[in-house]
Amino acid sequence: MSQSHSETTPLHTLNPLKRFSDRAEDYVKYRPSYPADAIDIILEELDKKSQILAADIGAGTGISSRLLAERGVNVIAIEPNAAMKEAAEPHPLVEFRDGTAEFTKLGDKSVDLVTCFQAFHWFNPEPALSEFHRILKPSGRLALVWNNRDKEDALTAEYSRIVREASNSHPAESRMQSVEPLLATPYFINIREYTFSYRQQLDLTGFIGRAKSVSYLPNEVLADNKFINNFQELYQRFYDENGFVYLVYRTSVHLGEAIK
Repeated sequence: MSQSHSETTPLHTLNPLKRFSDRAEDYVKYRPSYPADAIDIILEELDKKSQILAADIGAGTGISSRLLAERGVNVIAIEPNAAMKEAAEPHPLVEFRDGTAEFTKLGDKSVDLVTCFQAFHWFNPEPALSEFHRILKPSGRLALVWNNRDKEDALTAEYSRIVREASNSHPAESRMQSVEPLLATPYFINIREYTFSYRQQLDLTGFIGRAKSVSYLPNEVLADNKFINNFQELYQRFYDENGFVYLVYRTSVHLGEAIK
């Protein structure tokens, strides 16, 4: 894939509804969580958490849905991929439903909070933002969240280089965070951004599994011994006395308020 194509291809045209199907097992085991401070800021000033109804869009295996539910929030996890839903660990406050960002099948003004964790870049942004506004109550909150790999960290930068080269510079590598449509939309106001640090602790199996969970790496690459060897060699350079390496993230949270 050429660099120019990488820079211009809309990610929502690249089969986002099915692309994670064969990665669900690695996804549920090895994808990072999110810092507690990020969840704090999303729920800040939202009173009576047990009365909040959130729609977590593109919920995947429910990592973010469970983080919200652990705070007492009732969560409808919208996820179109059956394999991802089947791999999800259940939680009594999380209900998985079939739907997409552009067509959630939820009622008008039915939720207090819409969240998208590591997912918004796969959506068709304009119809998705219109749909979020439709299902949010007046002045309801939207949160777009990304774990961005910290290129200032030596291990994380080298991990990113290997993934980028193995993916032939897939467009998702350069545009994992795509907040510009939110900044331009008429549906949301009072947009603000917060950034937090987060580290993911991984042993060798987890380190390789984390790479294998990347949806845009071709299956032939994942089966290539050279690909695995690259991560084994990187692990050997950086593991600590307990046998762990640490991927470092800068977690960005963008909050917006639905216009009335």
